[in-house]
Amino acid sequence: MKYFIQIYGCQMNYSDAERVSGVLEQFGCERTSEESEADLVVFVACAVRESAVSRLYGNGKKFKRYRLDNPKFKAVLTGCVVKKDRERLKKIFDVIIDIKNINELPEKLGLGKIAEEKEFDYFQVKPAIENPFTAYVPIMTGCNNFCSYCIVPYTRGREYSRPTQDVLDEIARLVQKGYKEIILLGQNVNSYRPDEQTDFPALLIKINEIKGDFWIRFLTSHPKDMSKKLIEAVKESPKGTNHIHLALQSGSNEILEKMNRKYTREHFLELVDTIRENIQDVMLTTDIIVGFPGETEGQFQETAELMQQAKFDIAYINKYSPRSGTISFEMSDDVSGEEKKIREEKLNDILRDTALENNQRYVGRVVEVLIEKENEKYYFGKTRSFKDIKIRKNETDKSMVGAFAKVKVIKVTPWALEGILPDE
Repeated sequence: MKYFIQIYGCQMNYSDAERVSGVLEQFGCERTSEESEADLVVFVACAVRESAVSRLYGNGKKFKRYRLDNPKFKAVLTGCVVKKDRERLKKIFDVIIDIKNINELPEKLGLGKIAEEKEFDYFQVKPAIENPFTAYVPIMTGCNNFCSYCIVPYTRGREYSRPTQDVLDEIARLVQKGYKEIILLGQNVNSYRPDEQTDFPALLIKINEIKGDFWIRFLTSHPKDMSKKLIEAVKESPKGTNHIHLALQSGSNEILEKMNRKYTREHFLELVDTIRENIQDVMLTTDIIVGFPGETEGQFQETAELMQQAKFDIAYINKYSPRSGTISFEMSDDVSGEEKKIREEKLNDILRDTALENNQRYVGRVVEVLIEKENEKYYFGKTRSFKDIKIRKNETDKSMVGAFAKVKVIKVTPWALEGILPDE
């Protein structure tokens, strides 16, 4: 059986997809890059926004055509799916299954049954990792925060932290296989606590003790749980990377309170200062929502001013859209679509300026890069601080894909760097 995976969402959904592939390939399924060739299409979905659910529903006509051409065709939906969406979506998907129950998928598809020696644990599924250099390692799942706009606590459930030794064993196996970048994942990695003795900073220290030449990156952090202890652990981590993703969402205390974010703009800016003081050349990325219910022009300006102060390198700016099932769905969506777009563009203008200013500091410097791919003229990779970079190739070079390299930066844009190998 040929299968195709479509991913809507964040890095956690990409990690989910790798575990779905791991389950299917136990039963001889073969992944294809062409959806039209597949007997089975699996959608790993993020249902945080209502628009994502609408996009899923929009596949109905296409699936109907696939079924006419291929009587064996089946469509599966997993990832983040709430109960209320299932009634709507089961009209077009043959199987809708919680990601935590992905072990049941082969039986539902008539492929067979996974032999279970003990109670199933999603984290124990061996992922089929596509990237030969970078591996996602989920360390926890779920969320206890209940931000008023977010559906994740209702789709993923409460926080559950994976046992520390399981995490360490998986990373050690990946490093032995040659992986160069390990990305630790969780809805809120800062709140990782599998037992009373271990927290997230302690986990980072243990990971650094694993032998091998590799980077550690982690996503995503909640400002209320970003402690000085964690910042110190990153600072002292020889394998750590100088990249912190810290979701702001709004620069207005009134809007933050309506979002149930449990921190203030003052606390966020203090965190930014502490991070920059302790982590050299840190790349700071964030998430922001514009047009949240009741957001006034003055409150939006507070977000704009905070962006100018924080000087983010990347910001994922989203226009608010109501999501049924969340607390904010009951609030009046009173900022027009046109106004949301204007506010989004204003923040992107600020971001473009701060990102360029940050990148200009790299010109003339030598940075460490993980080279990920190449064409005839350039290598492409990422710096330790998660910045995209293209590197001019020397004609006599042997391929450096998959290796770390020292690169001199010669040119920048707001979103990327360009460099040369030092011996050029």
